[in-house]
Amino acid sequence: MTDAGAGERVCGVCGRALPASMLRPVAVVSGAVRATLDRDEPEWAHTSWICSDDLRRARQTTIEEMIREDHGELTVLDRAVLKSLAASGTVTVNPEEVYDKRLDFGDRLADRLAGFAGSWTFLLSFAGVLVLWIGVNSFALFSAPFDPYPFILLNLILSCVAAVQAPLIMMSQRRQEEKDRLRSENDYRINLKAEVEIRRLHEKMDHHLLMQWDHLTRLGKAQDEIVRQLRAGSGADRKG
Repeated sequence: MTDAGAGERVCGVCGRALPASMLRPVAVVSGAVRATLDRDEPEWAHTSWICSDDLRRARQTTIEEMIREDHGELTVLDRAVLKSLAASGTVTVNPEEVYDKRLDFGDRLADRLAGFAGSWTFLLSFAGVLVLWIGVNSFALFSAPFDPYPFILLNLILSCVAAVQAPLIMMSQRRQEEKDRLRSENDYRINLKAEVEIRRLHEKMDHHLLMQWDHLTRLGKAQDEIVRQLRAGSGADRKG
């Protein structure tokens, strides 16, 4: 244990002498964190101070055990949330930006083609081409139609378009599923962190309520003692 100098106090867990700004009174430690310290540091001083590093480490361990108890083995997303809590950072990411960074030229081209193939512009344009094709080859506009009935060339073109369009749509759907997965992971991280933060707030509120109740109890006892002393003094004056 390090000896404390002027303006310093000793941490009850690690025993380091640190400035008062880097220490917290043990009274502010909630019950769950205190139980973690009792288990991991059985010899820590309960009536002293605790440094910010040890308090943060104990809180991190408590949160990790809570998540492990609720969800089982920690996943990559759970560890990302724990890391964010330890760093007091955010876990929110923009799925669109993450998804766009993973796309190459072929993926972008396939998405554009699939988007165009599923639009009213493509549908109306393709319907117009079909009507024009059938009309030109059905009526006697030319002495020798280039694709007479039953429009074998048109069937071949339609088959080729369908053969190319189906993989494009499937690739686009697969990438949409990937984008939905990124959104779901982002929502999970946000919800998990919000749940942990709400639990911590509840623990802090309960802890502060208990501290206030203890303080009020001590004040009440002190007031009762003062009243008894005043009554005793008043009785002695009357007898005198």
